[in-house]
Amino acid sequence: MSNKVTKSTDSTTIADLLERLLDKGVVISGDIRIRLVEVELLTLEIRLLICSVDKAVEMGLDWWSGNPAFDSRARGTAAALPAPNMDLEQRLQRLEAQLQANPINTQETIT
Repeated sequence: MSNKVTKSTDSTTIADLLERLLDKGVVISGDIRIRLVEVELLTLEIRLLICSVDKAVEMGLDWWSGNPAFDSRARGTAAALPAPNMDLEQRLQRLEAQLQANPINTQETIT
């Protein structure tokens, strides 16, 4: 009876496993629901996608492009105001122009 040591020649390293995981991607999902007397009070739907950036772009997930926090090319265009803020800016400019054209007399005469 001899004790033989078995060696694995087809082993996977952590780097190989990580490469496969990022190449193929993995989705982890779960739902948390809180109910009280058959009334749903809170629902949390949790979805986690782990994949490489290339795989995410291939799937159409590129939420980081155009976001100044994640995309250095978008930082130069971050000065442009979003549409709601632009409307407010235009309204403010119109009001300031009206005030300059028709100044309000803030000095009252005390009698």
